[in-house]
Amino acid sequence: MIESLLVANRGEIARRIIRTAKRLGIRTVAVHSEADAGLPFVTEADEAVCVGPANPAQSYRNAEAIIAAAKSTGAQAIHPGYGFLSENADFARTVEANGLIWVGPGADAITAMGDKINARNLMAAAGVPVAPGTTEPAAGLDAAVTAAAQIGYPVMVKAAAGGGGMGMGVAVDEAALRTEYDKVRSFAERMFGDGSVLIERYFPRVRHVEVQILGLADGRVVALGERECSVQRRNQKLVEESPSPAVSPELRERLLAAAVRAGEAVGYRNAGTVECLLVPRQHGVEGDAGAEEFFFLEMNTRLQVEHPVTELVYGVDLVEEQLRVAAGLAPTFDPDALAPTGHAIELRINAEDPKRFLPGPGAVSTWTEPTGAGVRVDSGYVAGNTVTPFYDSLMAKLIVSGADRAEAIERARTAVAGFEIVGPKCNLPFFAELLENAEFVSGDYDTGIVGRMR
Repeated sequence: MIESLLVANRGEIARRIIRTAKRLGIRTVAVHSEADAGLPFVTEADEAVCVGPANPAQSYRNAEAIIAAAKSTGAQAIHPGYGFLSENADFARTVEANGLIWVGPGADAITAMGDKINARNLMAAAGVPVAPGTTEPAAGLDAAVTAAAQIGYPVMVKAAAGGGGMGMGVAVDEAALRTEYDKVRSFAERMFGDGSVLIERYFPRVRHVEVQILGLADGRVVALGERECSVQRRNQKLVEESPSPAVSPELRERLLAAAVRAGEAVGYRNAGTVECLLVPRQHGVEGDAGAEEFFFLEMNTRLQVEHPVTELVYGVDLVEEQLRVAAGLAPTFDPDALAPTGHAIELRINAEDPKRFLPGPGAVSTWTEPTGAGVRVDSGYVAGNTVTPFYDSLMAKLIVSGADRAEAIERARTAVAGFEIVGPKCNLPFFAELLENAEFVSGDYDTGIVGRMR
């Protein structure tokens, strides 16, 4: 097993990785910005190194400083968490070129899945269902208009280099397409340094379902069930649950098999997620028999924010499995005997207004976490810390589990009521409302649920 690990991230995910590493007897190194010096993950690591000022480009995305920190502390491996440098193929190569172990998928897999058009084409060749769309970047606005006419409106205009719900727009007709194309292309150039745009069929009412995959050290790719991620605001997830209440046993079998094919197509190793859109049959899209069809959306070549719900229903520690794969070791579980037990729900506790979801950083004067059966909290803050405006607004993840979905929802209601955060704005009131919403409670909801609540 790896003996020393540098965690190239911050907040709740850094604490979560450090927790598993400590349980395994692995020495941990935290890197942090000047703004994060007082956060729990810094003091909980065995050693900590400041890698720059608050600006992420000068700290958490500063590859040179992170490599230097690893060398100066004698770290053997680097775990990137999610965000920042986690899906940066150049950084992965640099880590390995410096004789360090990269706890993540290979750089080639990251590169292959990082471009949305290339990923779509690879998946189609591997027999993974993809939605109708362009197979290469639209060569200008006129080409986008022609492609949209062939695909059929409405269409989704997407940044080829985008991800995480960013760089997307919907066009219901040619006039809207002309506006959205320029908007997405400009955003993509500014945010990703690549203005390439693809056009896909847009489905007004869909569910967002993803599959957790793990590429093992022996070359096999396994799927650890699916997660429902349809509660979103501005294409950003707020709630995840597993198993999905929309997935039948027959659909699950097809969904997981497709995700494994996706991983095998790029020689995937370590943890990753295959994200899909679940589309009602009434949209008239041809496909296999069944009430609903699914289409490949993207592959996230890293550990996901929502990985805890998979851990709870499958009884695995995904960070431990990541470390074992990186060390060339066999998994702790039997790959041929994977089966879910119970139900789990994750709520992302953000420092944001619960109505408009606008960021609201601030000093934390009170932080009281709920406890009880089936309650887990992965948090990045404690009372006395300050949520700054420099990073993502995620403060904690409240994860609950139960014997079934009804019990998980009831435990979630109790846990939300018992979670007290005073100081920054907080979206806990939104979750209290959601957990009483008839549409959510029934399990029959889609990605438009938050809009309908507002």
